[in-house]
Amino acid sequence: MATKGNPGDARTRSSTSIFIVVGLCCFFYILGAWQRSGFGKGDSIAVEITKQTDCTVLPNLNYETHHGGDISSIKESELEVKTFEPCDEQYVDFTPCHDQARAMTFPRENMNYRERHCFPQEQKLHCLIPAPKGYVTPFPWPKSRDYVPYANAPYKSLTVEKAVQNWIIYEGNVFRFPGGGTQFPHGADAYIDQLASVIPIHNGMVRTALDTGCGVSCKSRAYLFKKNVITMSFAPRDSHEAQVQFALERGVPAFIGVLGTIMLPFPPRSFDMAHCSRCLIPWHGNDGMYMMEVDRVLRPGGYWVLSGPPINWKTNFKAWQRPREELEEEQNKIEKFAKLLCWEKSMRRAKLLSGKKRKNNGQCHNSEVNMCPPTHSDNVWHKKMEVCVTPYPETSDPNEVAGGEWTPFPGRLNEVPPRVSSGSVPGVSVETYHEDNKLWQKHVNAYKRVNKILDSGRYRNILDMNAGMGSFAAALRLSCEAFSTYPRTYDLIHANGIFSLYKDKCSTEDILLETDRILRPEGTVIVRDKVDVIIKVKKLAEGMRWNTRMVDHEDGPLIPEKVLFAVKQYWVVGDNNSTSSR
Repeated sequence: MATKGNPGDARTRSSTSIFIVVGLCCFFYILGAWQRSGFGKGDSIAVEITKQTDCTVLPNLNYETHHGGDISSIKESELEVKTFEPCDEQYVDFTPCHDQARAMTFPRENMNYRERHCFPQEQKLHCLIPAPKGYVTPFPWPKSRDYVPYANAPYKSLTVEKAVQNWIIYEGNVFRFPGGGTQFPHGADAYIDQLASVIPIHNGMVRTALDTGCGVSCKSRAYLFKKNVITMSFAPRDSHEAQVQFALERGVPAFIGVLGTIMLPFPPRSFDMAHCSRCLIPWHGNDGMYMMEVDRVLRPGGYWVLSGPPINWKTNFKAWQRPREELEEEQNKIEKFAKLLCWEKSMRRAKLLSGKKRKNNGQCHNSEVNMCPPTHSDNVWHKKMEVCVTPYPETSDPNEVAGGEWTPFPGRLNEVPPRVSSGSVPGVSVETYHEDNKLWQKHVNAYKRVNKILDSGRYRNILDMNAGMGSFAAALRLSCEAFSTYPRTYDLIHANGIFSLYKDKCSTEDILLETDRILRPEGTVIVRDKVDVIIKVKKLAEGMRWNTRMVDHEDGPLIPEKVLFAVKQYWVVGDNNSTSSR
């Protein structure tokens, strides 16, 4: 609470405020001069932020007299800067929930050993994951689609293993991705055109796609962006070393995962299309369980596309070096399961097999399938996959699209989602949805006044750790487990209220260490939270080689919510002494 004092106190506070503002301006000027530039040394993001930052954004930050936050609850020990040491070089690509050695101790059945198996709390690393020597900022999109700096993912095995397939080529100090591959003898663009012959990807109806087993560097998915299709890809961390890592370096959304025994981490009706190109998933096995899982995440009216074995087996069985009878049986089973799911009759076009999920359950009555309970898909995180079909939302008309009809992109961006307009999301109405949209437009405009390159294209891979109506916070749920991704995945990470949300479940230190692991050198973090939380986060971040800046809420200093901007410093293996502390 504000207190009155004598005029001398006021002059002292005024002088202190001026000193703080001038000091911060000088700090960011020196920071910009310090940041290195050029190939192999980052991209000097701090220079651009410094040049364009308006120092008047920082008015009086005397929190004790200008906000209602409870900073008195902060212990003095929490204000001390704790220095985190770098991990040993062997952890440069460490993935805590997909460690190769640990994975081999789990059962092979149904790919269980390739699923998430996180280290227990007592075995977690408490050091900073270093970047490899020579690490550079990835090329900007769309150049990154075709080129990846060798130093960022120094693995040549694929260039040898897939040398004749035109997937990946090592040239000088970069990897080049020509857009070819086993399924793309005429290039990825020609393959996308072939897809368009069976699926309407030109009219905006297909916006979101799931690639089930993205193969080497998720090749075709990079080219779907041309059609305004955003694809989320996944693949296990297996013998195809760094395939997901290559995808991320190229700016293609991907995560480490597999269709095994656990449900996919998506709610029902998430995607317009699911795609498999030579993904080697046994769709014919497990009584159709994997096809049922794809059906769960497909929207009514969505498409499934399969290319590669066993499709068109009559022509390709010799090249695949597999018996005709085995391939024929597999394809027959796949088509049988598609029929049980009531997908519209599949179309075969050259090497493609496609099916379409029906609009509603009224168009199909199949007593041969086991229906999942209504609550089956309410919470899918780390839930066991079952042989059952997820029921459609109720409809009152035979022509009604279950769950609501989707608007073609880009109109979809500004439309209220059917889940909200139908009232199926508890606590969220059309009005609150619009209010939330306006609020975040306001927040983002305020972010741009501090970081004026926010929408310049500098940030390609972005993670929102708590997106509210599109929450990404599930990966930190309960046990604060690590994300299923490689180190140095994201250019920008946004955390709205994460530390308050998980204060009783995860330590602030654990969340920040995981954030540092998945953030690229010279990447940016934006944290929005209560002032007492921000102060704790700021102190920890300063010991993690982050340059930080705390600013007031855009509505003024009396609002207890504050915003912390942080830029991870550029450093690589060998810049300081390393430790492998667990």
